[in-house]
Formats: sequence, C-alpha cells, structure tokens
Amino acid sequence: MRITIIAIILFCFCVNSARTQNLYGTTGLLQMPTAEMQKDKTFMCGGGVLNPEIMPSKEWWGNYYTFNYYVNITIFPWLEIGYNCVLVKAKPNIYHWVPSTYGRFVNQDRSFHGRLRVWKEGWWRVWTPQVVVGANDPTTGSWEGGSSSDDQRYNGFFCRYYVVATKHVEFTNGSWGVHVAYVFNKKEVNHLNGPAIGTNYRFSLPRTSFINKVLNGVNLIIEYDSKQVNIGGCYSLWKDHINIYGELYKCKHPSLGLNFKIGLK
Repeated sequence: MRITIIAIILFCFCVNSARTQNLYGTTGLLQMPTAEMQKDKTFMCGGGVLNPEIMPSKEWWGNYYTFNYYVNITIFPWLEIGYNCVLVKAKPNIYHWVPSTYGRFVNQDRSFHGRLRVWKEGWWRVWTPQVVVGANDPTTGSWEGGSSSDDQRYNGFFCRYYVVATKHVEFTNGSWGVHVAYVFNKKEVNHLNGPAIGTNYRFSLPRTSFINKVLNGVNLIIEYDSKQVNIGGCYSLWKDHINIYGELYKCKHPSLGLNFKIGLK
C-alpha cells in the first residue's frame, strides 16, 4: 500500500494541472483548452520547464529545454486574460544575434491570451455543458496565414483560436470532466485545424485518513490535442493555492511547472 501511494505521488509530481496549461499560462488541460473557468478575481502566476518537442517552431527554438513564465487574472467569472513569455536562445541565422550570444537565453517570445465564457454549465438543463471561446497569441498574420520568423509581424508562434465545451459528472468520491474543442489557425508553422478531446478526474474522498487527503490533491489527465495524445497530472497544495504539474507530450516527452493562485476578493 505504501509503495502504491508513493508511486501515485511521484507520478503527479512528474506528470499539468487541469486548471492551468503550462505552455500558455491559461486555464486548460495539457495542450488543449477547456471550458472550465477560475473563480472570480483569481490571480495566477507561474512558470515551467518546457520540452523542445512542444515548441511550435524548431527553426526558432531548436532542440533545447526552455522556460516560460506567466501572469493571469480572471477579471469576471466569464472573462480570463493572461500574458505569457517563453525564453529563446540565440542561434545563427535567426534574428540579429552575434556569435558571442549563441547558445544563451537572450530573448523571449511574448504573447497575450484571452477566454470568454458564453454559456454556463447547467444554465438551460442540468446536462448542458459550459462553452468558452478563446484565443492564444492572436495576430493578424496568424489568422491570414503568416508564418514563423520570415516576417516578425507574423511570429504568433502559439496562436490558436478555439471553441470548447466542458461537462462534469459528479461521483461520490470524485469528479469526471469531459472536454471537446475545435482549434484553428491558418499558420504554415504549427498549423491547427481540427477537433480535440480530453478528460480529467479529480478525487474527492472523505478526509478521514492521511491517504484520502493525499489522493484529494491528485488530478489525472489524458487528451488528444488535435495532433497527438498527451497524458499528465497535477498535485494541488495549500487549498489549491500551489499546483505542481507536468505533462508527458506524446506520452513520452516531459515538461514540468509550478503555479500560484490567490483570490483578489
């Protein structure tokens, strides 16, 4: 039993929060969005260590692990905005870097993100899902087909537009979430145009033992992000103020992260 508990904890510490994507710094699963919203006036900040396999442009980032950091706020129960930065190393033939800077973090890709809830879960009938529309890193070039670093006006590397529906099923000892989305952009690099589907399970056990308290911090995730299958998880501490999360992109490439959440009211 002790070995099983330790294995679960290690998995959660080494595997992304169902409430925050470490790549975008917004509410979501691993690589795909959800229609879940944070509580009104929630402020989030955090960052992660990102595997090169999840970077949208090999030409720009190459094959090295990089880092991101972000801030995010849910202004109203139906509106969330965020700002994310991903660090970039200098390399030949990219931008205007000189040889003395090659291999060093000298730049960062900045992006804004927004999510708008257009329908609340259970508004009409108990079975109706919540619906959110959103955009990550929107630029004119990303909508019209501009791509990567050929023109700096068109470097919305993380751009996507989406609509997503989420429905939760409550059980005695947990909550199961089902998320279906359509993601889109016209970029030549990291082009997106297709459905995504994911699910997550949060434990909600009676707090009658140490084991139950440990499991109640666990959130397990699996998704198809419109291109590949990813798995991950999260461990929440201090009443969800601290989340340690991670992801196995394509079920094998790890990324890790940490965020801090606080209510401003």
